[in-house]
Amino acid sequence: MVHLQRDHLETLLAAVDAGTFEAAARELAITPSAVSQRVKAMEQLVGRVLLQRTTPISPTRDGEVVLRHARQVRLLDEETSRALDVADATVPGRTPSIPLAVNADSLATWFLDALALVRRDTEVVFDLHREDQDRTAELLRAGTVMAAVTAESEPVQGCSSVPLGVDRYRAVASPAFVTRYLADADTERRMTARLDRVPLVDYDRDDDLQQGFLRRVLGHAPRGPRHFVPNSADFARAVGLGFGWGLLPEAQCLDALRSGALVELTPGRRADVALWWQRWNLASPLLERVTEAVRAVAAERLHPARA
Repeated sequence: MVHLQRDHLETLLAAVDAGTFEAAARELAITPSAVSQRVKAMEQLVGRVLLQRTTPISPTRDGEVVLRHARQVRLLDEETSRALDVADATVPGRTPSIPLAVNADSLATWFLDALALVRRDTEVVFDLHREDQDRTAELLRAGTVMAAVTAESEPVQGCSSVPLGVDRYRAVASPAFVTRYLADADTERRMTARLDRVPLVDYDRDDDLQQGFLRRVLGHAPRGPRHFVPNSADFARAVGLGFGWGLLPEAQCLDALRSGALVELTPGRRADVALWWQRWNLASPLLERVTEAVRAVAAERLHPARA
């Protein structure tokens, strides 16, 4: 059995989170040499390389296992201290920090409301990692976060997975865009066919929402010009300003559709994204509180998950 020292685990966390041994040393108030010696001592103890000495530093596969353990130890120690009303003498005034991964649209529309519920009665800070829902589970595997909103239903090893619901997206554009590019598309079938060649808005080059939507409808990806707007609120604004058409979650477009500020292009075809909540299997009251709040708000804001 491997017994890892608390100060060595904290050093590993600092090195990964800060990105360099020098930055970790400043955070821990020790020398870079001491940081390096502690990491080497851990690697000798476990007989594995734990960190890739790149810039920024990144954990190896074995390092991810130890990194997850380090975060769990820190959280449990902090929760125990709070329960006993005992301050952490090594880190005065530390407030528990929960690293979470969430996709941009959830972050912009409902996820912060869930975290606000937690903050009403709990002293905690959140370290949010914004990533596409198809990739948030990777941050769980790496030990970077303790929980994630993800499109992946299969539990990551060491995690539990529960459905949150379905985020429904509608293909929309501004009235000016429709007049300029789609005025002669007088049926939904013609409209969908025309979307193949007119400008669209993508979140970034990894965003497959619009591409996948038309692949399902037309059998191939759209061939029109693409704008890239890597921020959820700015993405919605770009669509509203007529840059191109795009798929917006209902929370960002229903009011504009009712007022006429946006036009729904394919009322008979919408895109549903099923979301899941995955979290570490850790007996943590704080992590359980976050889970309860996320599930409660998701139940109010998302469509029910399909059976």
